[in-house]
Amino acid sequence: MQEIQLGEITIEVTQKDIKNVHLSVYPPFGQVKIAAPMRMSLDTIRIYAITKLSWIKKQQTKIKAQKREAPREYLTKESHYYSGKRYLLKVIENNSTPNVKLKQNTIELYIRPETDTAKRKEILDEWYRAQLKELIPKLITKWEKVMAVEVKDFGVKKMKTKWGTCNIEAQRIWVNLELAKKPSNCLEYIIVHEMTHLLERNHNTRFVALMNQFMPNWREVKEELNRLPVSHTEWGY
Repeated sequence: MQEIQLGEITIEVTQKDIKNVHLSVYPPFGQVKIAAPMRMSLDTIRIYAITKLSWIKKQQTKIKAQKREAPREYLTKESHYYSGKRYLLKVIENNSTPNVKLKQNTIELYIRPETDTAKRKEILDEWYRAQLKELIPKLITKWEKVMAVEVKDFGVKKMKTKWGTCNIEAQRIWVNLELAKKPSNCLEYIIVHEMTHLLERNHNTRFVALMNQFMPNWREVKEELNRLPVSHTEWGY
């Protein structure tokens, strides 16, 4: 894979055995990708991208207008999400080790007095990370049996432009921390998507066929995930 830079816009370029150029702008982040025939030079692809620049920006503007969560202040009665469900935050100050507890309709955030917003966010993010690290191995184990592949390692990290990635050589998948807030079927879809890359590197017809085989409703889940509000920080490259 190669990249073209047009001002602030980064375009991922993949060359494959196809006849025509395919340009796409993907939600939820406005990521731009071009699939081009092997015979085309990168300069020719760049010229093509320049001719489509106004269209790209128009699509990105539409995606940028997608509903976004308001910035969080991590105060009592503020809405937060876990596994697709809305909870009210309850901030409890004490002098013990910071902690998070999930209750029926609330997320209890135990913090020391004078804890600032950034630290509150860090504590809650680490809780989200811990929840994903419990959920992901179970899903990987389930799908390893179905797909006849092996994931040697996984990780959770903040990503601005992707829900997940796969390092094929290391057989490692990465999952976006924000997926802790999304419905469980969305998390499962991303894991299946990244694991499918262990069987097929590219997003080609074989990849789509494999996804259809493993998760016939994957398109519906993908649309659901892309319709959900994204964090106010999740825009950029």
